[in-house]
Amino acid sequence: MIQKMLLGLALLLSQLASPLAIAAAPSSSPSGTRVEIDSIVAIVNDTVITRSELDDRTLVIKQQLRQQNTPAPAEEVLQKQVLERLISSRLQLQLAANTGIRVDDDTLNRAINRIAAQNKLSLTEFRAVLEKDGFSFDKFREDIRDEITVTRLRQRQVDSRVAVTDQEVSQFLAAQARQGKSDDEYRLGHILIALPEAATPEQLQATRGKAEKVLEKLQAKVDSGAESGADFKETAIAVSDGQQALEGGDLGWRSAGQLPSLFAAQALSMKVGALSGIIRSPSGFHIIKLLDYRGGKRHTVTQTLARHILIRTSELVTDDDASIRLEQLAQRIRKGEDFTELARSVSDDTISAAKGGSLDWVSPGDMVPAFEEAMNGLQPGQVSSPFKSEFGWHIVQVQERREHDNTEEYTRNQAQEALRSRKIEEEYQNWLRRLRDEAYVEYRTDGAAS
Repeated sequence: MIQKMLLGLALLLSQLASPLAIAAAPSSSPSGTRVEIDSIVAIVNDTVITRSELDDRTLVIKQQLRQQNTPAPAEEVLQKQVLERLISSRLQLQLAANTGIRVDDDTLNRAINRIAAQNKLSLTEFRAVLEKDGFSFDKFREDIRDEITVTRLRQRQVDSRVAVTDQEVSQFLAAQARQGKSDDEYRLGHILIALPEAATPEQLQATRGKAEKVLEKLQAKVDSGAESGADFKETAIAVSDGQQALEGGDLGWRSAGQLPSLFAAQALSMKVGALSGIIRSPSGFHIIKLLDYRGGKRHTVTQTLARHILIRTSELVTDDDASIRLEQLAQRIRKGEDFTELARSVSDDTISAAKGGSLDWVSPGDMVPAFEEAMNGLQPGQVSSPFKSEFGWHIVQVQERREHDNTEEYTRNQAQEALRSRKIEEEYQNWLRRLRDEAYVEYRTDGAAS
């Protein structure tokens, strides 16, 4: 299990390029035999991608494909795909450095500790497992740093500029309601045959012809089952220019609203296993396949009716003072004094104090983690011991719990997130394309791509 989790993480990190230095100069062994230096496979602006870097990334992708029981394409085809991903990642890291995005060691250490905890390991144990599986811990750290860097860059350059209005959400939900599929989820496979920027009519015709040949081979397999034709995952790995090419083109599970708008209309009417026709966009020609489908369900949450008393610390009120005072109040409440009156008279949360400390019905995620943890540990009627949150010291009493159907609210929130994700993904792809078009990229003939 741990190995699978680590492999999945390593595959995520394989999308990122971390700079590797070329050997400083040739050296000689004691016998006089010259040692070959690391070669260059691509120049990306003012940095290089080396043969060893490409080989390392390719090896990780091969491990992924073996785990998924997906045959790897020819070595030169696979290396071309990996190299394109490395170039994209390198360009993003260069822009991040040029715009002052840095990830300090404290942030990096916290991220690595979280990863270890998610694997239910101490940091020492996690490092040992990584190294046992052949991963350098120092290299792993730098890959994590790069991942955080690229995420911050994307947030600044793309995510922060995308907004979704209430009107858009309402229009989206109305359209979904008319189709009767608002809660359904789809798993799509995707292949992109990319067009060059400002393509000529000849390039346009040649690229469309390539896409049609790919579709013809894929359709042959759909029509005849497993007997002949091309496998979608293998084909995506070999020929797709999409961001998920090395994952077999798998876009993962998405609600209807999370599907790229370019594909949504066709996907909603497709049967599982079916292929689309050729879909044209400014970036090229697309082919999608509906890999799987599942229907949606009602959404319920456990809500808690709770009330609390807050005491904030200050120069005059220490943590000990606040804790002792709240413990005294808790004892008085347990002996029968009225919580409402005490909250009104002493709580520093003026809004809830006016309502006798009442927080009304609280859903999961509404409160800060420390408060929610204390509240969730109580049975109805119980009063907590004093505990601290970012707002100060509290005691909380759970009055009641209920199962609440919040499907409408949940659906609206999901629709907003789906629209935002769709906009971000589309803008991100356009942004990556512009970034690549404006860059200087030179392939070396001894490399893997041309």
